[in-house]
Amino acid sequence: MLTTIAVVLIILWLLGVIGIYSIGWFIHVLLVIAIIMILVRVIRGQKVL
Repeated sequence: MLTTIAVVLIILWLLGVIGIYSIGWFIHVLLVIAIIMILVRVIRGQKVL
């Protein structure tokens, strides 16, 4: 579940970097959340994808 959310957040971030500059700060916050979620999974020893 967390992996799915993290992947969706990363995709949204990529879309924001490519095209949507008006909400760029929000997309970067989502990216940080996605990276934190992936790091938590790695630290717990779970598969990332």
